[in-house]
Amino acid sequence: MIDWKKKAVIYQIYPKSYLDSNNDGIGDIEGIIRKIPYLKELGINTVWLSPIYQSPMADNGYDISDYTKIHPMFGSLNSFKKLVDDLHHNDIKLMMDLVLNHTSDEHPWFIESRTNPQGPKGDFYIWRKGRKNNKKPPNNWTSFFTGKAWSYDSTRDEYYLHLFGSKQPDLNWDNVKVREELHKMIHYWVTLGVDGFRLDVINLISKCDGLPKGKKRIALTGKEHYMNGPRVHEYIKNLYHNVFKEANAITVGETVFVTPEEALAYCNIEREELDMVFQFEHMNVDSFNNKWFIMPFRPKKLKKILYRWQKELYPKGWNALYFENHDQPRSVSRFGNTKQYYEKSAKLLATILYFQRGTPYIYQGQEIGMLNAQFENLDQYRDVETLNVYKLGRETLHFTHQRMMKKIKYMSRDNARTPMQWSPHQYAGFSKTAPWIEVNSNYKDINVKAQENDSNSILSYYKKIINLRKTNVALIEGDFIPYLTRHKSLYLYTRNTDKCSVLVVANHSVKDIKFSLPKTLDYNLYRPLLANDDVRELTQKMTLKPYEAQVYIAKKR
Repeated sequence: MIDWKKKAVIYQIYPKSYLDSNNDGIGDIEGIIRKIPYLKELGINTVWLSPIYQSPMADNGYDISDYTKIHPMFGSLNSFKKLVDDLHHNDIKLMMDLVLNHTSDEHPWFIESRTNPQGPKGDFYIWRKGRKNNKKPPNNWTSFFTGKAWSYDSTRDEYYLHLFGSKQPDLNWDNVKVREELHKMIHYWVTLGVDGFRLDVINLISKCDGLPKGKKRIALTGKEHYMNGPRVHEYIKNLYHNVFKEANAITVGETVFVTPEEALAYCNIEREELDMVFQFEHMNVDSFNNKWFIMPFRPKKLKKILYRWQKELYPKGWNALYFENHDQPRSVSRFGNTKQYYEKSAKLLATILYFQRGTPYIYQGQEIGMLNAQFENLDQYRDVETLNVYKLGRETLHFTHQRMMKKIKYMSRDNARTPMQWSPHQYAGFSKTAPWIEVNSNYKDINVKAQENDSNSILSYYKKIINLRKTNVALIEGDFIPYLTRHKSLYLYTRNTDKCSVLVVANHSVKDIKFSLPKTLDYNLYRPLLANDDVRELTQKMTLKPYEAQVYIAKKR
């Protein structure tokens, strides 16, 4: 029997932007409940919610001020319990987002820590005296959100570490009391029926002793002293044995900048830590060193990375298959062709990714081909990282406004956070009032209502892929064998068990591709299974049109 975790097809919801049920411009839990029939029809069997906890929303909920309370703008604990019950009634499991590296500076733990250094919460966070008579931060580490990773607190007369925003102080995981409190909190959500957890930046929780000076970099000075730190595996194993194992919870860790070897240390089934990890190597194919230093996208680079992760995590590790989430721009805008081959390229991206070995993650709106926001003015953006980067680019690097806006249009996290496009009606059917962030101007053309009854739509194509993932064992358990790997834009791979083989061929380019099927593959055995274009029989020699994808199946005797 296949573990339910391997059969999961996970749909990420960014609650603030999914559906507004009370017309205050902000998505909420009741809005998600209303769309459970849509999720059921889509075919997914697990929902991952971005944070809905109490928060001052300095970083849209990733700055938590109370881990066990629901933010009132999303609903109440009762509405959350109804969501869990209704999802489970529809055979859909729930995964929550856990932010364990840091809290909000408005969390009671931090307030007590800064006001009572000798008290029980005094060292719940990472405090240090500064250099130069306390005039400079304790070291030269920099933040993911630009600037120094330290802020001075006059009440305590010390600096606190924050690898992200200044309102997101890092917890001190070396303090066993911190770990115990976090374990207790996770148990609380498990008792309410939560089936799994996505662990935000989990490979950053352990810092090197002494917090040494970092090697100076354009971005993230000091990262060698906190990425995959000295006790990180000890801490995660502790989470597994104290919480996750007994609950049979599905877990995925967001692990920043890990290599396949490092990732396997987290998700190797024999190590008893995490089920899978989110890695970022394929998310950096269109940038250099830092996501804001944008480079032209090359399909060959993407293919090479995806294939490498398939090879190097097999057979003891497990991949998380994603192109989009709340932190990433829209995949068709990055890796597809939004003009001449918009629909075909959206379907092609789904084909090349979701037939690979691993668990599929679909981000809200991806299933209808939502695109980047393309906001023209800076004041249309809400994301703290985006606004900080703009300021850095203008004031420190002296880039022009036009240059910074070009970067933001392409890479801002707000590209994924515009409201879900349900209909061609005002505000895309998300709300009856102006949303917290503007709706993408293309909502009249790209929306669920326009696609739900169209058998050739992107939405219908996603439904077909999801159904195949749930019904074909080869797509879950099968090995992954790539062919013609040196071709710069041709995907050709198989997924195989002893009873079945699935073959994927796809052209990730604007030109026709002629190729010959490898002689080890008998084209006579394969029959069409899925196509984003006209269905065609497999032949020894083929020509694929731009962005064409064909999938075939062979039953073994």
